[in-house]
Amino acid sequence: MNLLAFDTSTEIMSVAVQRTPDDTGHAFQAPQVWQHSEPGGARTSAILIPTIQKLMAQAGLELAELDAIAFGRGPGSFTGLRTACAVAQGLAFGAKLAVLPIDTLLAVAEEARFAHASGLDHWQVLALLDARMDEMYASRYDFMNGQWRQINGHSLTRPENLTNDAACPLAGNVFAAYGARLPAAWVERVPALPTASALLRLAPALLAAGGALPPEQALPLYVRDKVAQTTLERAAQKAAL
Repeated sequence: MNLLAFDTSTEIMSVAVQRTPDDTGHAFQAPQVWQHSEPGGARTSAILIPTIQKLMAQAGLELAELDAIAFGRGPGSFTGLRTACAVAQGLAFGAKLAVLPIDTLLAVAEEARFAHASGLDHWQVLALLDARMDEMYASRYDFMNGQWRQINGHSLTRPENLTNDAACPLAGNVFAAYGARLPAAWVERVPALPTASALLRLAPALLAAGGALPPEQALPLYVRDKVAQTTLERAAQKAAL
């Protein structure tokens, strides 16, 4: 498959392009991947499309040659998710392509598995992303026989209220900010982000399962509806520290 993938749900903008070698009648050749990551944040809306264009040129691909556009749909940064959805919609409409929205917490789980448990046929992980406002996004996933399954829905929780009944490894970007407030017994912690390369690895199975959607359905997944704390809430939080 020829695929474009990007995630802008965190402070890191991650973009990747996959190109399947042309059929030459020889033995199977693995797809080639071009990828780029850099701090995004407020800059993402200005640098995402130029980065996509650069990687597409390096891969020698036109948008119309893609099979789909995969993107991290959330949860994550409100601005980052809106940027990802808008870019996915615009590119897909223009090139008449399908979009593949992928949960960012699933991408965290896949990135952690690929880096630390790629030799295991069965693995469970509790994926976590910093939700700011003293909270985390969380969801548990099970990997078995090459397939991912979400064990529970997305939740929003404070670090000290996190439950981990299955004693799974923790994976995500929360440890620098909240690690000291997580139960000390949960010692297996895997730093991981929802990378574009993880989206590429997830895409074939999700496409085969019917995950491709028309461009107008490139919509964000919000777990929290509230963007910021009020002045009183911030003051109460400081007083509690």
